[in-house]
Amino acid sequence: MATQASNHPESIYDFTVKDAKGNDINLSTYRGKVLLIVNVASKCGMTNSNYVELNQLYKKYKEHGLEILAFPCNQFGDEEPGSNDEIKDFVCSRFKSEFPIFDKIEVNGNNSAPLYKFLKLGKWGIFGDDIQWNFAKFLINKDGNVVDRYYPTTTPLSMEHDIKKLLGIS
Repeated sequence: MATQASNHPESIYDFTVKDAKGNDINLSTYRGKVLLIVNVASKCGMTNSNYVELNQLYKKYKEHGLEILAFPCNQFGDEEPGSNDEIKDFVCSRFKSEFPIFDKIEVNGNNSAPLYKFLKLGKWGIFGDDIQWNFAKFLINKDGNVVDRYYPTTTPLSMEHDIKKLLGIS
């Protein structure tokens, strides 16, 4: 479960979350990086395409300062039912993903992780604050501020221009 370090967070750097092994990770360790935060699921119809493209982005831009933070969530169609170890094993063995996988969380409702409550504060159009489904994506600039939110149907590679812009790559 993600925790909050401050009652009035100003950026994602004010949060501490749990990784898939249960260790506390202060998101300030990602200061100066461009982040793509994604709620993921292993049994979703969009799983294969999203993980393949997330891996491509990570491989291409990790050395330029991109980090992808994956937060498993089982709130949509029971499509992430496994334990943290099962999820991590699935992602790492099937997709060879190297980006961090965090503790399974809830992204909507009363038990929504504080990080996701913060991420959803922006004005995001007709759907309001709630996350619609697996693979909603938030793009975070180097200062830890949310600059964009993408619907689950937005493919990771279609975000490449926005990522390059934040990384300062032409």
